[in-house]
Amino acid sequence: MSWVIDPSHSQVAFSARHMMLAKVRGRFDRFSGTVEFDEQNPINSAVTVSIEADSIDTRDEKRDGHLKSPDFLDVANFPAISFVSKKVEVVDETHGKIIGDLTIRGVTNEVVLATEYNGQAKAPWGTTSAGFSAEAKISRVDWGLTWNVALETGGVLVGDEITISIELEIVKQVPAEAEVAA
Repeated sequence: MSWVIDPSHSQVAFSARHMMLAKVRGRFDRFSGTVEFDEQNPINSAVTVSIEADSIDTRDEKRDGHLKSPDFLDVANFPAISFVSKKVEVVDETHGKIIGDLTIRGVTNEVVLATEYNGQAKAPWGTTSAGFSAEAKISRVDWGLTWNVALETGGVLVGDEITISIELEIVKQVPAEAEVAA
């Protein structure tokens, strides 16, 4: 069954260490995608997401500008970040792994999203929604995001490990013939 991401109730966020000390958090404000969610047999499910790279928001305009530059995301040449699932594994009733290809700056690597199914609910206006939480840790260097500055005290300005955190609400799409019959 086809489901569409509800961007008003979803979030694609990330965090990275700054100066080896604090986690800096950010998010992407514009993204879209579809989920083929097989409720009876989740391993047959599939996810496709496109993120507008220039929608990055870390609550610091200067930092956001740098992240959009060729030093990092190079949004002028690579306007989208994409994720396309290849396989879904079930761990238990509410947990699974979504294995797929993440493309950043034209570089594609496989990632594993540890995923939690948060259930379903019927909205007052008749639609059905499902919720998921997912997380992955990646090395930004694997995508060619190598810009950094060595610190006088040792270490680097920007940590290599990026934690991706996703909160996803999807809405079940009603087939056209079902709408006509209703």
